[in-house]
Amino acid sequence: MLYHLDQPSKPVSQHVWQALRYGVALSLLVVLLPAKAWAQQSFTNPLQANGPDPWVAQRNGYYYYTNTLGNRIALWKTQQLSEVGKAQPITVWTPPATGPNSTQIWAPELHYLQGKWYLYYTAANKAHPDDDHRYVFVLENASADPTQGQWVDKGKVNTKYTGLDGSVFEHGDKQYFLYSAYVGPQSVLCIAPLQNPWTIDQSKEAIIARPTYAWEKGGGRQILEGPEFLQGKKGQLFIVYSASACWDDNYSLGMLTAAKGQDPLRAESWTKAPQPVFKPSPENHVWGTGHNGFAKSPDGRDWLVYHAKAQADGKCEGRSSRMQPFTWRPDGSPDFGVPVSLQTPLRWPAGR
Repeated sequence: MLYHLDQPSKPVSQHVWQALRYGVALSLLVVLLPAKAWAQQSFTNPLQANGPDPWVAQRNGYYYYTNTLGNRIALWKTQQLSEVGKAQPITVWTPPATGPNSTQIWAPELHYLQGKWYLYYTAANKAHPDDDHRYVFVLENASADPTQGQWVDKGKVNTKYTGLDGSVFEHGDKQYFLYSAYVGPQSVLCIAPLQNPWTIDQSKEAIIARPTYAWEKGGGRQILEGPEFLQGKKGQLFIVYSASACWDDNYSLGMLTAAKGQDPLRAESWTKAPQPVFKPSPENHVWGTGHNGFAKSPDGRDWLVYHAKAQADGKCEGRSSRMQPFTWRPDGSPDFGVPVSLQTPLRWPAGR
């Protein structure tokens, strides 16, 4: 939602148009509120200045946030997602000194499955820190609060390929595992049914998407990664993924769509959007938009959580975590809009 407080000369009608663009019914009184009043009920990005690969889980009135730290996994617990930067990080796991999950701790995701918490994360072997020795691993915690209790190492997910960025979702009373697999010179998207939260049915693992467009081959690599599930408003299934290398300034979000009733394990069920569904905005000084997650605030709004950087510098460094609301098109597909600048005030995700 864009209020453009720094441009008061804009007509009210444009403010109203922008509000409707994000599906928010604003009264004339709200539109004309002074900047001081807006400041009291708005926030600006970033969530974390150093926040690559952000992820948010929600349960019992709390948001649990995490992002890549490289050498450990930490969780931030808060009742107001826009204030996650004020919460204290709690380190919940550090890697062993040696072994298959001893280094490059990336892309943690927290999920609540079958009455327990699970952390999926990418790791490699310190003795061989390369693509050929990188997998997705799982931790388990029976505590009601994932920042407490004991995390138990459940080992490596038994995927066919090496890879990274594991995620899970439930659909039709079944649970599925998604990840980015190293296949040949590229990274592809794979899906498999879960037998339990740390074991897939490998016999049914399937590649559902490969890099085919120029915007999926930036930075000298052919990469599809960070797949995330999103339920459509009219029964569709969506997988939103990141395309190209993380150091590519045009790193963007792509999307796969499966129509209602289609089997998600079949590659033929998925149609890839020919253009990115969320991409950098030079005019807003936003680059490298990717590795997203989703959240819903108590006021009913849907939020896209993602990382981006403020400089087009060809580097992975400098990625901050951000969030902004998104809406839905009449056909039930998401409309993520344009990434907003770091100076843009956004209305609080209300419902503390």
